[in-house]
Amino acid sequence: MTPPPSTSEPTAPTPWWNPQRPSGMPVHRYRRPAAPELTGPPSRTWLDNPPDRAPLWSSVDLRDGNQALANPMDPRRKRAMFDLLVRMGFKDIEIGYPSASEDDFAFVRRLVTGDELPDDVTVSVFTPARPDLIDRTFEAVRGADRAVVHLCHATACLWRDVVFRMTPSEVLALARESALRMVRLADRADGDIRFEYSPETFNVTEPAFALEIANTVAEIVDASPERPLTLNLPSTVETHAPHVFADQIAWMHRNLDRRDGIILSVHPHNDRGTAVAAAEFALAAGADRVEGTLFGNGERTGNVCLVTLALNLFSRGVDPQLDLSDIPAIRAVVEECNEMPVPARHPYAGDLVFTAFSGTHQDAIAKGLAHLEGRAAETGTPARELPWEVPYLPIDPRDIGRGYEPVIRVNSQSGKGGIAHVLRTGWGLDLPAGLRADFAGVIQRVTDVTGAEVAPDRIWDTFHAEYGDIGAWAPLAARDGGDGGRDGDGDGDPIGALLAAVRARGVRAAADRLVHGEAGPATGAAHACYARVLVEHRPVWGVGLGSTAHAAAVRAVLAALHRAGARPDDTAPVPHLAGPREGTR
Repeated sequence: MTPPPSTSEPTAPTPWWNPQRPSGMPVHRYRRPAAPELTGPPSRTWLDNPPDRAPLWSSVDLRDGNQALANPMDPRRKRAMFDLLVRMGFKDIEIGYPSASEDDFAFVRRLVTGDELPDDVTVSVFTPARPDLIDRTFEAVRGADRAVVHLCHATACLWRDVVFRMTPSEVLALARESALRMVRLADRADGDIRFEYSPETFNVTEPAFALEIANTVAEIVDASPERPLTLNLPSTVETHAPHVFADQIAWMHRNLDRRDGIILSVHPHNDRGTAVAAAEFALAAGADRVEGTLFGNGERTGNVCLVTLALNLFSRGVDPQLDLSDIPAIRAVVEECNEMPVPARHPYAGDLVFTAFSGTHQDAIAKGLAHLEGRAAETGTPARELPWEVPYLPIDPRDIGRGYEPVIRVNSQSGKGGIAHVLRTGWGLDLPAGLRADFAGVIQRVTDVTGAEVAPDRIWDTFHAEYGDIGAWAPLAARDGGDGGRDGDGDGDPIGALLAAVRARGVRAAADRLVHGEAGPATGAAHACYARVLVEHRPVWGVGLGSTAHAAAVRAVLAALHRAGARPDDTAPVPHLAGPREGTR
């Protein structure tokens, strides 16, 4: 058999509007093989198959993932990973490569002999196609009530020619002899031993040869619906676009001899960064099972991330059949076991994946969350039970154990909507539109100076200092309504009376707008008032908090006076405070 011909994609003429120039990099060295030639053109009907159920998930964290670690897991970390996988609901777990090391062998024996395998979990162990290693692997699972022995060897042309120096017929003979040996050993075993077979580097193996060798193994192990063979097809090194891999899976799905006796499995790697897409396409094309790891740990760029795949299903309304309701806890265990951090931008699990810094994003998210709360209030249905429709957030962070607190964070790129959201969620203050714009300008000046993110507590402190300080006007707060029960002139208009007292002290001021609202527990007050006051004909905002609405209003007006720079018996505002700007980008 000959390998598929290599192809070279000629450089197309550059459009006039593209000023880019050749990179000078040695692109001539890289000519990937053409897509494997399948019998008949691919129909790609699988493109129209929406996901309607979860596949059988198989975790290889304890074997493939463990092999990729700089510091392989010790027994404690292995056990922590195994227990996590069981808690999450995995029913198919590859627990090791027992012929590779004494540590792996001992760990498998400990689980088997210690009666520590749940009744509904099937464990598998990995072996290369060498007689002594196959024997050692069966020894590791001796006494198990139920287990799978996973046979793997390379089948692709490059590996045959360069690594193993074997002909296709020799590779086929190796598969046959190894499968026969496994059947004999399984017949002697006390428990129910079934089989998995991986033609390693399937994705660059000639399709006809991959089919021949898979059918040969399926026949030897007598694959049937009652005792299916797991046929695992790895894209060991991802070399083609995801749809090419899916075409190969669809072709195998259509042409396998004993399809009803085969669990068709895929094992995508992520060398091109498209393992998740390849796995989703492969499932649409006929695959039943996916091997991968939590958060994608594995050799080179890793295996397919099972968390991402499962939550992609969840985001479409398909039950992933894994418990992913506490992603932070899952991540903590995986990071401890792998001694590797999950990146901040990793889908669903990273620190920043539900965080918006951009002002436009923040505004849309804040409005979406407010709309959801409004619908909940209108319908009398808890927000957690309503369909999730919030811009920029594909799922509700709370559904996977995340919170809303870090969703909107403020830096120099942020806008008024995000800043207002921080005050609303943290301190229960719903700022009117004009004040939002005004305060955004204040925060913008802070970030321009620091160049860094502004924490929520600093936003609050800045807001309170900027808009809530009443300075030298404090005596009027006590005299003219600080307790909410006195109106100065007794005419039922405490703010009117207050402003009359202010004018009597030489400051021309008039209330332009008063907006009342509630204050959250974190403020230490029950009521809030946002006052837009014309001080010497110039509009200035102030904010008051109090035990009553009247007390809050009085403090808001006085805070505006203080912010404008007005002082009792002093009609001239302080120059450097004369122009609190309204609005920001």
